[in-house]
Amino acid sequence: QVQLVESGGGLVQAGGSLRLSCAASGRSFSSYAMGWFRQAPGKEREFVTALNWWGGSTVYADSVKGRFTISRNNAKNTVYLQMNSLKPEDTALYYCAAASSLNIGRSPRQYDYWGQGTQVTVSS
Repeated sequence: QVQLVESGGGLVQAGGSLRLSCAASGRSFSSYAMGWFRQAPGKEREFVTALNWWGGSTVYADSVKGRFTISRNNAKNTVYLQMNSLKPEDTALYYCAAASSLNIGRSPRQYDYWGQGTQVTVSS
């Protein structure tokens, strides 16, 4: 069992930056692939980025590639999402998720545990 708690969301102007954190508790955090998803009002939850258990392999949605960076610190049981050059269309509730699979997944169905989310609002 893994519990996930996101933090770092807030209100930022377009072009600004935010750094989200996801603190995990429970066993074997370092064995989980971790992902970030987001959901805007009236839209489905969408994949943002993910990385494997040791952070050596990452994938990004095309919409955030080159602007967002995912990383993890297994010693601190934390995964991060650095978001730069934010746009109004990045406004959403951001969730982190953990998957026991060895493969990095883009589908929410591939993830076993979810946090409650942290709100990111980008003003124009």
